[in-house]
Amino acid sequence: MVAQILFLILTLAAVALFTVNFRKIIRNIRLGKPIERNDQPQKRLMTMIRVAFGQSKMVVRPIPAFLHFFVYVGFVIINIEVLEIMIDGLFGTHRIFHGLGGLYDFLIGSFEILALTVWLSCAIFLIRRNILKLKRFSGVEMTSWPKSDANYILITEILLMSAFLLMNAADAKLQALGIGHYVNAGSFPVSQFLQNLLPNSESTLVYIERGCWWFHIAGILAFLNYLPYSKHFHILFAFPNTYFSNLEPKGEFNNMPSVTNEVKAMLDPAFVPAETAPGKFGAKDVTDLSWVNLMNAYTCTECGRCTSVCPANITGKLLSPRKIMMDTRDRVTEVGKNIDKHGAEHQDGKSLLDDYISREEIWACTSCNACVQACPVNIDPLQIIMELRRYAVMEESQAPGSINAMLGNIENNQAPWKYSPADRFNWAEGN
Repeated sequence: MVAQILFLILTLAAVALFTVNFRKIIRNIRLGKPIERNDQPQKRLMTMIRVAFGQSKMVVRPIPAFLHFFVYVGFVIINIEVLEIMIDGLFGTHRIFHGLGGLYDFLIGSFEILALTVWLSCAIFLIRRNILKLKRFSGVEMTSWPKSDANYILITEILLMSAFLLMNAADAKLQALGIGHYVNAGSFPVSQFLQNLLPNSESTLVYIERGCWWFHIAGILAFLNYLPYSKHFHILFAFPNTYFSNLEPKGEFNNMPSVTNEVKAMLDPAFVPAETAPGKFGAKDVTDLSWVNLMNAYTCTECGRCTSVCPANITGKLLSPRKIMMDTRDRVTEVGKNIDKHGAEHQDGKSLLDDYISREEIWACTSCNACVQACPVNIDPLQIIMELRRYAVMEESQAPGSINAMLGNIENNQAPWKYSPADRFNWAEGN
């Protein structure tokens, strides 16, 4: 009974803490401006199934896709075993589902094989990050914390899978000895090879089995509460992020209603635009971005696929699409903390533009959409870059000289070049 009460307290505390932190993140996302993303529900659902569930954009890089598949499937399916652990913990039972007979044996055997594949995949991921040191895992934005974050999760996964297999090995040995409530149930294709490493003492085996059981469930609850502070929050947000992703063709930019109304009024003096509240052009801070942009930031996996294909970054420019997303997440998190401490009206004098993302970064972008195409969960760094550019040009009238020259030429000559429209075909004379 003491163990059950302790388990209940631990579970409720973990769920409550996660709920508090999760609600803060939802609050932070809602700081963004409204945007309509509820259209075409069937197409959105299919996009989520294909991209998030089906991992369709991962296959561009076959090796990490293969390894990530096992981690992903293992995470989803092994949680069925967690359901049994939760029931056993609450009601003091042991292997409550053993009555399923052969099906139970098949499930436990499958869980063990998946646990082994997860263990091996995480070990290979650690080697790729820390020994092979793949280029896309480095960069100015990949400071000590982002690198440590990835390693912490991979090591935790290895420890959890090790505890799961060691627990089963001790359990199987206790079953063979006919000890107490350790019923004969389950198939152990992997942990059977660990049994000879364990002692034969009944009390020691019980300590190992119970210790691994508690470590496994406590580790999962700790992992749950680590997610809101980690890039691995994409485990939860990848699905809504792909559902609410932009379905319009890449390269199609949205028109600003206020600008559209001005143009219509210029072309048709009889046009009377609808009354709208005065707004801001573009975005200077995270509260000027849409809620989808902010959800994108919290979904970022920091995998570096976007930066690795960015032509600006490849040619040595300062821009890194991954940094754009990480900076956006860091800024909105900072704004949220300020709200918690000082209230919703507090202004800290900082902004996303200049304090986090520099002008050089946003003007290095070629708007090619390579980063958007590469992202495995449909994150769109380009939208944030374009909104920051809009603010710089339309609110501050600040842009590089080449941009100003181009805009002036369009205004005066109806083309990006400095030549008069009347001289546009001079090049063809005499040919």
